[in-house]
Amino acid sequence: MNAPSGIPEVERQAQALIDLIEADRAHQCGEVLGEAGGRASNARSQARDDARKRVRQVFAEQRQRRDRELAAARARLATHRRLHEQRRLAALLRLAWDALPGELRKTWQQASARAAWTATLLAYARARLQTGPWRVAHAPDWPDEERDAMRASLVADARPAPRFEADRAIVAGLKVVDGTNVVDGTLAGLLADRGDVEARLLRLLEAAP
Repeated sequence: MNAPSGIPEVERQAQALIDLIEADRAHQCGEVLGEAGGRASNARSQARDDARKRVRQVFAEQRQRRDRELAAARARLATHRRLHEQRRLAALLRLAWDALPGELRKTWQQASARAAWTATLLAYARARLQTGPWRVAHAPDWPDEERDAMRASLVADARPAPRFEADRAIVAGLKVVDGTNVVDGTLAGLLADRGDVEARLLRLLEAAP
């Protein structure tokens, strides 16, 4: 039996419809793939941007942490140096204080230094005490001629002659007494205010090269 004559036409139409559907599917697939590729490319680009941002953030955080650690290390070093310098000066100050009485006694034993010592004390007393008569207590080893020279100097200023008294408690220096007022230039008197003496020594130590 022969097939109906209309069948080939129907097959052609069906095939044409199938081809059209396939073409549309391919087109839609292409659009979807293209869109997906674009999204993937954007995603990759965004991921790269995000990664770069994270790297920059990590680097910035590391730099900040490093700067903080360096600042802390510098502060610790500065504190260590300051404490070391304070301990060094304190040790030098103790040595200087311990050596000072002996050095002052040696100074008193030297004629030129002793003359400067007594001249400074006399000038200080003249500026602060009444005209006298003064009582001058002094170390027993103060030479008579120097004592006589001080007496002559005061008399030349129309002041009463002072009364000199050797005092075995005075190991160096002398002090001038006018009633209740005293100018103390003895070794003990010079070292009486330890805080003031140490402050002066500290300034000398800090100024030393």
